[in-house]
Amino acid sequence: MSIRNRLLRFLGTIGILPEQIIPNEPVSLKPIGMVRNGVREPRRQEWTNVSSDIILRKELTDALNGIESYSHVVVVFYLHRVSDEERGRTECHPRGDERYPLQGVLATRTQHRPNPVGVSVVPLVKRRRNVLRVRGLDAINGTPILDVKPYIPQYDAPADVRLPDWVTRPLPAEKNP
Repeated sequence: MSIRNRLLRFLGTIGILPEQIIPNEPVSLKPIGMVRNGVREPRRQEWTNVSSDIILRKELTDALNGIESYSHVVVVFYLHRVSDEERGRTECHPRGDERYPLQGVLATRTQHRPNPVGVSVVPLVKRRRNVLRVRGLDAINGTPILDVKPYIPQYDAPADVRLPDWVTRPLPAEKNP
């Protein structure tokens, strides 16, 4: 048993709950690149056909070796345009549609989260040196990239996934009068 686990077990026996020892210090990450595309403002939909270049720092070019043999990549990015007020929200209506039930932000894919980190699985169109061309990345021009990983179905696509009804049966689009 690790020292950390022994400490957690001991603290539990004396009545200190694990959430009381969750670190409160900020985590510092250095972007490895940025997004270049024609999308200037955040939007909820219509990302499927957006072509984006993920431009990584030149010193990371060799870190991409082999990535071109994958059809898809997982892109982790910082949602840099989310305000402090939006980060403070704890609930929202999915897709910004009040016809959906109110949910906790951590139970949705909203960008309005305590730590505005986005994660997308996207097709890798091509690699050219330190630039990855992808399609369907839901990030605007200038978005900082935190990480890129190959998508591997055995690890990234679990079986027997459970989803709430509002995800599996989207509401019809509202009709204009």
